[in-house]
Amino acid sequence: MTRRHVGGPQDPEDAPAGPGRAPEHPGRHGGRAHREDLQRREDLEHEEHDRQVLAGADFPLYAAVEPGGTGGPADRDCLAGYEVLDGRLRWVELRRGDWTRPQGPYVSVRTHAADPAGPPLPELEDLVEDERDRVYDQLDIDEGDGPGRTRALRGWISVDGEPLPVEIHEDSRPVGPDGADPVAGGSPVWAGRLQVDGVAVTVTVRGLPPGGVELRRVVDTEPFVRGRTALTRELSERRSGRTVPVEERELPPVTGLEAHRAVIEHSIQEAIAMEAQLCSRRSGRMPRRLRGEAGAERWEAAVRQQMRLASESRPEAVEAVSAMVNQLTRLAQRTDWLVGTAEGEAAVAESVRYTAFASEVPSLSAQLAWARLWAGGEPGGADGAEALWLESWEDWRLLRRG
Repeated sequence: MTRRHVGGPQDPEDAPAGPGRAPEHPGRHGGRAHREDLQRREDLEHEEHDRQVLAGADFPLYAAVEPGGTGGPADRDCLAGYEVLDGRLRWVELRRGDWTRPQGPYVSVRTHAADPAGPPLPELEDLVEDERDRVYDQLDIDEGDGPGRTRALRGWISVDGEPLPVEIHEDSRPVGPDGADPVAGGSPVWAGRLQVDGVAVTVTVRGLPPGGVELRRVVDTEPFVRGRTALTRELSERRSGRTVPVEERELPPVTGLEAHRAVIEHSIQEAIAMEAQLCSRRSGRMPRRLRGEAGAERWEAAVRQQMRLASESRPEAVEAVSAMVNQLTRLAQRTDWLVGTAEGEAAVAESVRYTAFASEVPSLSAQLAWARLWAGGEPGGADGAEALWLESWEDWRLLRRG
């Protein structure tokens, strides 16, 4: 399977030299000019591959017609992605509009190959979340996780001048996730599904009503192919200027064991959220508040605090924090009492004190059992390391209850 998305992770080589990175010698590999030449060649190779894939489409492609754009530099055609499965092109997504503002207008159109035996079409709710992911990834704006104020509607969209019925799922946020006003939180986002000449078309729209969206069959895909390259390069340049290794960043000061507790809470929430997604049989989607740099910065803060409190080297502190976080994350997955109970709070507090100060906490037997499991015991294996560890925590709970 081949899948390509605009704005994916980049590792630009032409990022400016920063702390810990020596400027490249001008004569080494030709310097910046050489790197830019390599980048251009790589872009041309990607564009040619995209052209070949799109040329092999055995179904028509659709895109929005000038979705209320201003004609500015942010209003561009863009190939957002496609999927090739078992040697056949399954869908192609083309985008148009102002990608720089949460208000839009912005329209993404995905045309699916006609195949009754093929994969199911995406849920409209997932398309809305994909769009909120895009705004988070490209603009650093978090519009909140999960549904806001939703409505299921029927509407009409013009396709090549003919109005066609469309099934709509609309999701609006009355305020932003941090209590900001609706403008800062973005415009309502809706996704729709319709049938056009025997193929399924899904649309995701920001900043326009259904009656303001017009689709047209695409004859020339070249602007979309080149638009993908331009947008990818622009996003890469935006990120490269603000990327500083987490070990070199100035982080907010922490006191006591605050950093240890923060990284534990983050990691447990992350594990629970992913498990909930998997149990719901939907594609795993990490809550946006848990993505990106937040986890890395909490981890770094805990490592720095561990180095100070335990007088450990960085490798030693990384190992200590790793053991602590993994124990409590696994305990949250294996039991029903760690999260939201007084026992859970006590277990976290004792694990933190044991990690930072090697204190003889009441759960010492469980801490030592985890150390043996962490050192190489197999979960559920013949050595019984995990069972002994869980039994130690149960014994601790019984003792707490008197």
